[in-house]
Amino acid sequence: MSGTTQNFRQQFCYVGNVSNNLLYCIQKRKKKYVIFGVCDVYGIHQGGIILGPSSGLGKSPAFSKWVFPEGSIYFSQTFALFGCMIFMFLVGVKMDTHLMRKSGRRGVVIGFCNFFLPLISVVGLAYNFRKIKTLDHNISNSIYRVATLMSMSSSHVITCLLTDIKILNSELGRLAISSSMISGLCSWTLALASFVIFQGSTGQYDNKLALSLSFIVLVLIIVYILRPIMDWMVEQTAEGKPIKESYVFSIFVMILGSALLGEIIGQHFMVGPIILGIFVPCGPPLGSALIEKLESYTSAILLPLFFVIYSSRINLSIISSKNLLTLAVIELGASGGKIVGTMLAAMYYKMPIDDALSLGLVMSAQGICEVIISGRALMLGYVDDESYSIMIICMVLFSGAIAPLVKMLYKPRKYRSQKRRTILHSRPDSELRLLACIYHENNTSPLLNLLEVSNPSIESPICFYVVHLVDLEGRSSSMLVSHRPGKRKSAHATHSKHIINAFRLYQQQNKGAVIVNPFTSIAPYETIHQDVCGLALDKRVAMVLVPFHKRFTVDTTDTANTTIRTVNRNILENSPCSVGILVDRGTLPTNTLLFVSRTVYRIGVLFVGGPDDREALAYAMRMAEHPNVSLTVVHFVDSSSKDQKYHQRGFDYELINEFRLANLGSKSLVFKEELVTDSLGIITAIQTLENSYELVLVGRSHANDSTMFGGSTEWNEFPELGFIGDMLASSDSKCKASLLVVQQQAFVGDGMLEPSPFIEGDAFAVVDMGKTWPVS
Repeated sequence: MSGTTQNFRQQFCYVGNVSNNLLYCIQKRKKKYVIFGVCDVYGIHQGGIILGPSSGLGKSPAFSKWVFPEGSIYFSQTFALFGCMIFMFLVGVKMDTHLMRKSGRRGVVIGFCNFFLPLISVVGLAYNFRKIKTLDHNISNSIYRVATLMSMSSSHVITCLLTDIKILNSELGRLAISSSMISGLCSWTLALASFVIFQGSTGQYDNKLALSLSFIVLVLIIVYILRPIMDWMVEQTAEGKPIKESYVFSIFVMILGSALLGEIIGQHFMVGPIILGIFVPCGPPLGSALIEKLESYTSAILLPLFFVIYSSRINLSIISSKNLLTLAVIELGASGGKIVGTMLAAMYYKMPIDDALSLGLVMSAQGICEVIISGRALMLGYVDDESYSIMIICMVLFSGAIAPLVKMLYKPRKYRSQKRRTILHSRPDSELRLLACIYHENNTSPLLNLLEVSNPSIESPICFYVVHLVDLEGRSSSMLVSHRPGKRKSAHATHSKHIINAFRLYQQQNKGAVIVNPFTSIAPYETIHQDVCGLALDKRVAMVLVPFHKRFTVDTTDTANTTIRTVNRNILENSPCSVGILVDRGTLPTNTLLFVSRTVYRIGVLFVGGPDDREALAYAMRMAEHPNVSLTVVHFVDSSSKDQKYHQRGFDYELINEFRLANLGSKSLVFKEELVTDSLGIITAIQTLENSYELVLVGRSHANDSTMFGGSTEWNEFPELGFIGDMLASSDSKCKASLLVVQQQAFVGDGMLEPSPFIEGDAFAVVDMGKTWPVS
């Protein structure tokens, strides 16, 4: 144990440090579009090549003995292949087979074209090269097998590429994922079948029929024995609770057992874990727990070791220029075949040529999965060392160019409506469309209560779209699921069942006044706003309602969720309609019985001026139509208003006069004017009013040229809420009322409507005071 183990430990630590440094370099290169998941093996392969016979170091016996001691090679390869096995299991876990069934005709056609056209083209090129050129013996024998490997693709690699260039849940991204699952299934089936046939032809296994039947037995064991056990584990786990450690350990034993069974019956040891991973229930609690516990260690330690060991077998000195040119042409034919096949199918379905080309480039990406399969082919003798070396070099060079090309060609959809989508511009007697985002179940009650305050009625109904935003965990593909009544229950409805039931119950209690359309969006939080903005545009909603990233109650404040805050910012920046941020402090009416009683619900509007304040007032005027709502509008008048733009001031007074004339003599509708000269005057006035209401509405930004804010030099704690909203929601505020901060639609088409704050990087410009507001 002492000598061999010590050598192994030294070598393992050394290679681990090299791998971690290389991974760090790769992460830095992401800024230059070297994509992790497609070209993530680039730096590690460089390190392996340096350690191999290609460099002077690798040719040195002393160096080779120091880095790869003879007694530690067995242990190193075992750990490397073990990491490869775990990684392929995780690839299977992330694969969502439901998407394959929902691919539709377009996804199936594109997937088959992406597989068969490059396969036919590379086999044809290989045949012609063997016929018209004098190839080396090794290349001539393996050229068909090399061509087959070069035509492979993997949905996992394509998903990594889409995630890194932030178009995973775009229209092109979803089509690429569904299509890549079809082409990836065909590729993996071809690879496994080729390995089985090759092993049979070389005499490694005499009975091919028994080998095929044993594979079927392996699948049946996983499907009918192991899968039910995993389903039972999920059933035994309470909703919202983590999976038991004993269950995770049991899954780990299943991985090892399926790998061992695969080897016993003559299959590759990775086949069993891949199939087992596919049948693991995806998402929380089991799938996400396995990925959380295994992925970091596997990707950061074990997998780099695999790449270092196998890339050290790349020997550039044995590559002849003739063979390099031959296989490079075949790789070019494979990539070109994928691009052309994808483009032809996409254009047949009326896709624009730029998008079709971008889709073709994405679908031609190769990466970590193809490297692993190539490494297995090298182990079996399916390809020779020279072919393997050329394949890896071509794969890295061709795939490395894909990301920047897609970045240049594909322009994600702009969420810009061609018409005004605001509450202010909605007809009072027409249907009002609102979209609410829900992050957690505890957001359901406040948004339901806000819906009740919005006064839905038979004469002026509300169509309420509810989107439950779920962070992408335990799977690789994003999706937007519609939960229509009468539709077959989706496997993903479990995330949202309590939310859906609550809103549908409310719809039943308000028949004819409220129509609820629930959705679930499963995507990375970094880009999940694309689903929200796309749905808001397609459904022509007037306002998107989002919960504030902090939860407030009367007595306590929950800790902030920075990821939710980022989503809210992205929605503010990209929304095609107005946006409302709800800061709930538990003062919204808890149920409809409050309105049946004689209790008066007090709402206040703090009006300074500008489009956002006008939108807030328009929403409050709708709420004020309820007989049990008391509305107070406080208009802060700048004593130096001559500095304001006349047309902006005219719009403000026009809406205020309309409100006052429509409610003359009403005791439940009050209008006040407060004369102020600067921000200090506004703060003083608001502090006297902040606890006079249960709900306060305020615009996010105000008249940008007003001198009332010129004296404000304090940085906002929550810039996304604007000057007044930040003051009422800040940690040192004594305000106990719930708050709705409103931003009116900023764009129509490609033009900006009126001056409105933008979010650029991490800075928010809320009011024009010569400074930007930093994020706390």
